Amino acid sequence: MQKNQVRKAVIPVAGFGTRLFPATKVVKKELFPIIDQDGRAKPVIIAIIEEAISAGIAEVAIVVQPDDKEIFEDLLKNPPKKELLDKLSPQNQEYSRYLEDLGGRITILLQEEQLGYGHAVFCAKDWVQDEPFLLMLGDHIYASDIDKSCASQLIEVYEQVNQSVVSLTTKPAELLHTSGCVTGVWQDINSILEVTQLYEKPTIEYAQQHLRVEGMSENEFLCIFGLYLLTPKIFDFLAEHINKNFRERGEFQLTSCLEELRQEEGMTGYVVKGKCFDTGLPDAYRQTMIDFRKL
Repeated sequence: MQKNQVRKAVIPVAGFGTRLFPATKVVKKELFPIIDQDGRAKPVIIAIIEEAISAGIAEVAIVVQPDDKEIFEDLLKNPPKKELLDKLSPQNQEYSRYLEDLGGRITILLQEEQLGYGHAVFCAKDWVQDEPFLLMLGDHIYASDIDKSCASQLIEVYEQVNQSVVSLTTKPAELLHTSGCVTGVWQDINSILEVTQLYEKPTIEYAQQHLRVEGMSENEFLCIFGLYLLTPKIFDFLAEHINKNFRERGEFQLTSCLEELRQEEGMTGYVVKGKCFDTGLPDAYRQTMIDFRKL
């Protein structure tokens, strides 16, 4: 296997979904429906898995809470009972068989305790082993503006630079509190960036002082788009935080470990040619239902 070949993707879905309460008392947010361009109602997690597979990923791991394992196995591993399958249209019967084939590529991993996003990623360490991997959020779906999917774009950049790549998009200052933010030096204007700092949910004042990027307006910043291509070295930093019980906002976070990874190995930022749709917030989910169908 080539050193930089990307075969695996990890999708943590072990969070509670507090911002979509009370619906998330009974339905995992990753199982909320979206309507795709073919008019098919599918759970968000299926769209995310399809994004990975379309980019050439061979194996996908989903990190779940123990109590949710059966739900995801039922979706991805078990066909409907025959009497229910017979009621489906021929197209949906075919799609059911497709889901079984998809399920053959899926491994379900457990996060025994919900200790934060960084901890959920760490739960995939033994499965990932020493390979680079695509890390995807469980409540974001993507639509490319070009003929390569968003995940494919990121993998292509990784294969060029052979170091971790974080996907980027432009956001106004008033949205900085919602995501991680980076700064750096352009290697290819408005496309590829040598990352010199990552910072999680900065204040506007901090961003204006420390996270400005040449050529961008005073009110615009580069924020994380929701896809990462990471080397397995990230697990060393996650393990150190967990072993030393270093928590941020009560949990083990990813972004500070990404900053340590950047310092150790370097990191590239890539401005994705595409759109990211958030399904983890009520207003964003409602807008996603409107916009994603139109693409």
